[in-house]
Amino acid sequence: MVYPDTFKGFQIEDPKHWTEFKLNELKPKPFGDYDVDVKIQACGVCASDLHTISGGWGEQHFPLCVGHEIVGTALRVGPKVTLIKPGERVGVGAQSYSCLKCKQCKNDNETYCVHQLDTYGAVWPDTGIVSQGGYSTHVRTHEHWVFPIPAGLATNKAAPMLCAGLTAYSPLVRNGAGPGKKVGIVGMGGIGHFGLLFSKALGAETWVISRSHSKEADAKKMGADGFLATADKDWNVPHKMTFDLIINTASSSENFDLAAYLSLLDVHGRWVSVGLPEGSGQEVRAQDFMSNGCLIGASHLGSRKEVLAMLKLAEEKGIESWVEEIPISAEGLKTALTRLNNNDVRYRFTLTDYDKCFGSD
Repeated sequence: MVYPDTFKGFQIEDPKHWTEFKLNELKPKPFGDYDVDVKIQACGVCASDLHTISGGWGEQHFPLCVGHEIVGTALRVGPKVTLIKPGERVGVGAQSYSCLKCKQCKNDNETYCVHQLDTYGAVWPDTGIVSQGGYSTHVRTHEHWVFPIPAGLATNKAAPMLCAGLTAYSPLVRNGAGPGKKVGIVGMGGIGHFGLLFSKALGAETWVISRSHSKEADAKKMGADGFLATADKDWNVPHKMTFDLIINTASSSENFDLAAYLSLLDVHGRWVSVGLPEGSGQEVRAQDFMSNGCLIGASHLGSRKEVLAMLKLAEEKGIESWVEEIPISAEGLKTALTRLNNNDVRYRFTLTDYDKCFGSD
């Protein structure tokens, strides 16, 4: 069978062999009245993809095609679709469903809906079909999670914004990043570099906090007002109680001295985690945040409203992701995921050349 009955995509069949991608036929969920079929042109490579296929986040529904930073062309739209038109360049991120009826959904918090489903690895209700991601020819998604891409954003640079960008942008705007605020970004990876770019675009004084000075020059090129390396002796002492907000994007909690980071925050300053390290995570002690009464929280993706605002801001401010393109193929995916596992990327991979791999139909 062929489209629209089936798609094609690269799947991992066993987490023990997480670099061995197989090109398989994929069965999408039945096409619904509000669905949009997107013919994929590019897809970012997210750390979530790596954690999922390697088994780092636990059991998954294998075989599985990952990828949730998707840009392509709207090919087919359902009869009740009003937000997207055929032929539009559109994006799809890490979420593809929520109920759109509950209190959370009605308050632009649909990413926190108890019925939310991920773009890949979720089981569609009443079908048993597992959602498959963007390392593939097409994706089928409810219109609410399909976003027009502004003309001023390049496809390869817009793709990583749909997960990594949004993951950084949402907690920044929800926690008041802007003029007169001092913001810290912990971790200078894919999400972290977006945290820096968007925090600066929103008008905040922005500092990067990293383990070493190896990425300091890059941070300064992106506009960082300051840089702290936690390997330096007493790195936090001169900066205690000077930050209003810190976004923690770190993908590892190894040797992570949470108390030192929290000491940077002003009274009732906010520490918001968006990274999802494997393992047991950080130890949190009440004594560590009692001296300044700081608040500890987290953030998950963002709303449709925030996606559209983020893309508009990126176009208006000329924000460009720092990306390296890799043509999609079994070998290209092996290279990308292996390098990501080795932290050998600055700062995001985007998979391209989909037509060369899959054909133009």
